[in-house]
Amino acid sequence: MSDSSPSSSNASRRTFLKTSTATAAAGALSASIASRAHAQSTEEIRIALIGCGGRGTGAAEQALSTSGPIKLVAAADAFEDNLNASIERLARSKPEQVDVPEDRRFVGFDAFKKAIDSDVDVVILATPPGFRPVHFEYAVSQGKNVFMEKPVAADATGVRRVIEAAKKAKEKNLKVGVGLQRHHQRTYQETMQRIHDGAIGDVLYTRVYWNGGGVWVRPRREDQNEMQYQMRNWYYFNWLSGDHITEQHIHNLDVGNWAMAAQLDDPYPVMANGMGGREFRDGKDHGEIYDHHAVEYIYSNGARMISQCRHIPNCWNSVSEQAVGTKGEANLSGAIIEPFGGERWRFRGQSPNPYQVEHDVLFQAVRENNEHNEAYNGAMATMTAILGRYATYSGKLLRMRDAIEQGTDLAPGIDNYTYDSTPPILPKDDGYYPVAVPGDFDPYAGSEA
Repeated sequence: MSDSSPSSSNASRRTFLKTSTATAAAGALSASIASRAHAQSTEEIRIALIGCGGRGTGAAEQALSTSGPIKLVAAADAFEDNLNASIERLARSKPEQVDVPEDRRFVGFDAFKKAIDSDVDVVILATPPGFRPVHFEYAVSQGKNVFMEKPVAADATGVRRVIEAAKKAKEKNLKVGVGLQRHHQRTYQETMQRIHDGAIGDVLYTRVYWNGGGVWVRPRREDQNEMQYQMRNWYYFNWLSGDHITEQHIHNLDVGNWAMAAQLDDPYPVMANGMGGREFRDGKDHGEIYDHHAVEYIYSNGARMISQCRHIPNCWNSVSEQAVGTKGEANLSGAIIEPFGGERWRFRGQSPNPYQVEHDVLFQAVRENNEHNEAYNGAMATMTAILGRYATYSGKLLRMRDAIEQGTDLAPGIDNYTYDSTPPILPKDDGYYPVAVPGDFDPYAGSEA
């Protein structure tokens, strides 16, 4: 898998990470692709929303807030109540830009195809991450520009699929945005640029955190089968979410990788080891995921990224990133640089909402035919998180290359799932789900339980 490994196309990856800014990349490509893939600045862009939860609805609202004529014309979700609530909310906030009649509202596991096929230019993918590779592949095959939320997969098989689809998107000159919005946040951009320019010397290690109290639980209802229950509680099942190290902590891990981009052609870890478990969130309604992970990532030059993520109330909370170099330290999330013996720098300017900016950049690229494809970094940021999960679940020192090439497929046949399908993990007789046990878990055995 030489083409999909972290060592291929090093220069282009490094360039992307170093120059990710809040303005669209300059230059237009001459390749022609399927009709409606690009729109002139005065033409109306038509959007389909796939995944109508809170983040999907928010992403659609931000897309509708970009410059130029734009309209939401189709939507799809696994659940009809989610879909209708999303359309109603968007219609209240953007009444002139929402035109989704009943015949363009699609429900079910195959609804994404119908929405993508509804004569649209841009597709927003915001379902649970386990479905992202399937949806991204189909959107690219149909010649659609894409905004997809992070993470872009829940397992290594999905990452490989996204990387291959990203290549095809590039060949078709499609525009792809990924919801790692810190790349479009001015505080991070300016701080990172100074780090890349040598303000703290060579980066020796970073510390990245997503420690908080946890998220929602949706109690099981008597009228639900197992597939419906897991889909409603997708966060707690790895085939859908990838665990919270993947679903949330990816943001901080991505920043840690970004900090290494000036020093390494391939700014992704090559190895990881870690520990984790379930100390507080260990009930029947907490599925199979851990409530804490601590991982040490190792880069090819020996630099480290020290990572923590935790979902336990009444503990020290932090969502932040710091870097220590040979000449100073940086608080990336706080936009502060402190050279050893030098003058402290702190960002003092205005920083527009990065969730909005990432859509502004994508839609500007669609209108102006600028090169814009964030899929590869999205895939490798996702794989960084998955490598960490494999390490904490197994208790072993693991290599990135092995994880990419041999990592588990958590949901074989996910392309054809229905509500009559049996989920890939089931509760035991006592109602609890199997949970990975370090020392007894093989991340490459084809199953995570």
